[in-house]
Amino acid sequence: MRFGAKIVDLACLNHFSRVINTITKLAKTCTLRLTSSKLYFILSDKVANGGVSMWCELCQGNFFDEFQMEGVAADHNEIYLELAPENLSRALKTAQSAKAVKIKLTNKHCPCLRVAVELPSLSSSSRIVTHDIPVGVIPRRLWNDFREPSVPDFDVSIYLPMLKTMKSVVERMKNLSNSIVIEANLSGEMNLKIETDLVSVTTHFKDLGNPPWASEDGYQSSAQGRDLESMAEARIDIKKLQQLLAGQQVNPTKALCNIVSKRIVHFILLHEDVSLQYFIPALA
Repeated sequence: MRFGAKIVDLACLNHFSRVINTITKLAKTCTLRLTSSKLYFILSDKVANGGVSMWCELCQGNFFDEFQMEGVAADHNEIYLELAPENLSRALKTAQSAKAVKIKLTNKHCPCLRVAVELPSLSSSSRIVTHDIPVGVIPRRLWNDFREPSVPDFDVSIYLPMLKTMKSVVERMKNLSNSIVIEANLSGEMNLKIETDLVSVTTHFKDLGNPPWASEDGYQSSAQGRDLESMAEARIDIKKLQQLLAGQQVNPTKALCNIVSKRIVHFILLHEDVSLQYFIPALA
């Protein structure tokens, strides 16, 4: 089992740092799955237990100048590691003006991801700052726990408003209640509401548009045959939604959410070379 990668391009390095910072905001620990073409950051708190789950996918070719890996076995050419993303984020903070960053899986006293940051120096010799990030190697028998979550059979799929706008609305609302209701329909309308004994506040968004995929990609969703005006809704933990919005450092080119009435809200944020899915279960 071997893994080594190198980033030389500064724009790629900063972009990679932003992705890691976003993940740090969403997960204390997560699973890093490495394949020859992609990296995945996975958080699979069982939604049934009220936990959120996350699936973030990156094409390695868009970030790394060199990327080599040998998986656990020829027929299972993958590596699954458990790590605290904050440690990786901290290591990359030292790399803001680096000439190169190398990441390598090592095993001196325990398995580690070694991040070696080559900094520019005035003399001909370069300065290298090394961070060893402890990781856990996940055995193959547990890999099934980290499969890509299936897109739920949603009632409504809708594009989100500007995330900045949504974030400021949710931040104001979170002082008033612990939960928020998201409702949307197939006419491009979405409402964020909180209702307590003392106050009820609703923010309306309209003309957001609905993704075409309900019919195109063969995603048979329960959206078909649904009355366009009728709202699907789910009440979720407002802190979990705020965490998702506050953590966004990768400006997505598309952001949408799928609502399964009273069960789950599934967010999808797409960037040219990163996709992030985030599932927040509904509160009873």
